[in-house]
Amino acid sequence: MSTWIFLRGLTRESRHWGDFPAVFRAAVGDAEVAAPDLPGNGQRNDLPSPASVEAMAESCRADLLARGMRPPYYLLAMSLGAMVAVAWAHRHPQELRGAVLINTSLRPFDRLHERLRPASYPALLKLAVLGGSADAWERSIFRLTSRCRDDAAEIVAHWSAWRRERPVSRANALRQLVAAMRYRAPAQKPAVPLLVLAGARDALVDPRCSQRLAQRWQAAFAMHPAAGHDLPLDDGAWVAGEVRHWLQLIAGKGD
Repeated sequence: MSTWIFLRGLTRESRHWGDFPAVFRAAVGDAEVAAPDLPGNGQRNDLPSPASVEAMAESCRADLLARGMRPPYYLLAMSLGAMVAVAWAHRHPQELRGAVLINTSLRPFDRLHERLRPASYPALLKLAVLGGSADAWERSIFRLTSRCRDDAAEIVAHWSAWRRERPVSRANALRQLVAAMRYRAPAQKPAVPLLVLAGARDALVDPRCSQRLAQRWQAAFAMHPAAGHDLPLDDGAWVAGEVRHWLQLIAGKGD
């Protein structure tokens, strides 16, 4: 049985994966899935978020070991979580069998306006400066991250309830944002097999960031023609299918 670790993005928690873990297990087969929360988020929202992406990776490693989950692992991670996956793969490649990176952006490969698209600035600044209800936050996040769903009201209602139940403090959100902006990826590809996935209609991060990363690191790459930033939400079956195909490829290469 393979062990998969799912890592979410900025201020998100394990429940934001929705039904994707079940979809993934059905497609990939014999897989155990764990979705630890980054410190400051979800079940760990009482902890301070680390000031660096590397420290987030070390915290996830310690959390898994404390649960009795031993490497090797596969990682599937999006956005900030994908930065954590890169840091993990760079520092501890012997612990990983591979990593799937979804809609991420990395210094030094991408420019600021690509890493966070300017069209998203007004909504994010309004919420950051003026604040807003849980519903206002989650409606804005949904508009920025999803392109393929027609059940927005139901999804936003769940997300809003989770925000009220396990709020992420402004200080922790800021620490996560600063850590993401400061993180600088290695010039060389980490010594693990990589699959990079992107949504062509991502309104938050320019999909060219993922495409450029795959080219520079000569990693496998696929782009969904209609999905947004939250690819597992928009089309989880497509993500799982791409992962299944990639696993078959790397098995054939003996990686």
